[in-house]
Amino acid sequence: MMRVILACLLSCGVAAASSPAFAKQSAIHPAVIADPRPDAAYPAGMSAFVIPAEDGAMNAVLYTAAGAGIHPTLLLLHGFPGNEQNLDLAQAVRRAGWNVLTLHYRGSWGSPGAFSFANASDDAFTALQYLQQPSVVARYRIDTSAIVVAGHSMGGFMAADAAAADPRVAGLFLIDPWDPAQTVAALATPEGEAGWKAEVASDLPPLHGATYEGLTGEIRADGQKFDLGRRLAGYGRRPLTLLGAEKGIGAMARKAAADAQGANPSARLMVWPTDHSFSDSRIALADALVRFLAGVAPTIR
Repeated sequence: MMRVILACLLSCGVAAASSPAFAKQSAIHPAVIADPRPDAAYPAGMSAFVIPAEDGAMNAVLYTAAGAGIHPTLLLLHGFPGNEQNLDLAQAVRRAGWNVLTLHYRGSWGSPGAFSFANASDDAFTALQYLQQPSVVARYRIDTSAIVVAGHSMGGFMAADAAAADPRVAGLFLIDPWDPAQTVAALATPEGEAGWKAEVASDLPPLHGATYEGLTGEIRADGQKFDLGRRLAGYGRRPLTLLGAEKGIGAMARKAAADAQGANPSARLMVWPTDHSFSDSRIALADALVRFLAGVAPTIR
């Protein structure tokens, strides 16, 4: 998502400042680049299932970590429409000893129901609650004290929205997150409206029940709901990292981070000189996510 929006932001005066250099680590986290020793008694696995969601359902996959005992768990949310699934991140996180739940929102990529931004918001929260159901916790050995939410692009907004609504979430990691409020501001100009219309048109094919008018009306009608800065302020002082892309929509991350830091001075912002999909920085992205998770809930790996 959001190939056009950066140009819209710049035309509306929301400029992206020059980016700092990539954060350098002395070494890449082992989970990013090496398989762990197999555990014959408690092997890594994968379960596919459907999570009911009001008038539809979410097609979901849970990557389960190897090893005995309970495991911290990541809810990983894709963007709009979700061409980049970030499953390389899911695999790295599982190698680090975490379970990872990925899903398709209602009405997207074959999931039953209709897609809308409001439905995607509800779906993210429903998935978060699913991970805390006693039967699910027992089956997949989930450590409910260490559930983290991460999201890319639109999924970044949905992750912040769900995490702000559930104080049990232990951490939040946003990857070049979309801020609907800044998109609404861009719509005030002809250039911004044309860019947004082109973006939505290109993203509608894998979505059922969604239209430009309906999606745009949602974010225009409820400014308090669809405001990333407000959601992050409501999230409070829990661990938070925003990782923006200078060639993507990093300007949105900068503004949202400034809003978040008013309530959470320890919130961390990084903006890297890469594109919205982190196409040339996947190892670095996986490393940043795994290290963030290790800070929230260290594992034995």
